[in-house]
Amino acid sequence: MHELAITVIGPDRTGIVADVSEALAAVGANLTDSTMTRLRGHFAMTLICTGPAEAEAVQALRRVGGVLATVRPVEPETGTAAAGEPYQLSVHGADRLGIVAAVARVVAAVGANITDLTTRLSGPLYVLVAEVDVPAGAGDELAERLAVAAAELDVDVTLRRAESEIL
Repeated sequence: MHELAITVIGPDRTGIVADVSEALAAVGANLTDSTMTRLRGHFAMTLICTGPAEAEAVQALRRVGGVLATVRPVEPETGTAAAGEPYQLSVHGADRLGIVAAVARVVAAVGANITDLTTRLSGPLYVLVAEVDVPAGAGDELAERLAVAAAELDVDVTLRRAESEIL
């Protein structure tokens, strides 16, 4: 059995999720993990699936009009347990260059891992929301470092403990 990482990007339109998922199902691709979003009128989907060989998935996605798709084989995940404690991070402030880079660098500096990240620009307001897996006992240090970065960036940062998701 093959495991594939697939990205699909194109102009957003009604039915695009159905078209992509039907094309993959037609060649026996089982979608195991996926995320999809609309970014300023563009559809963007990233997924992991099991089933067909890489070439079959590529052929299937060529039949979906108007999208750019990439397919590559990946190794199955070996460990599923979280390595730390779940936190929710949010940043709000005036849009400026380097917010994501600065915040991500602070998170990495304490050994934490960003597991999900979303940003939006709404007029002059920039919003970043992230789920972060923080090493046990490092939450206070991360909060302190984020406060320093927030002052340098002139943004508001909130870090709070989150509940673990049960799937």
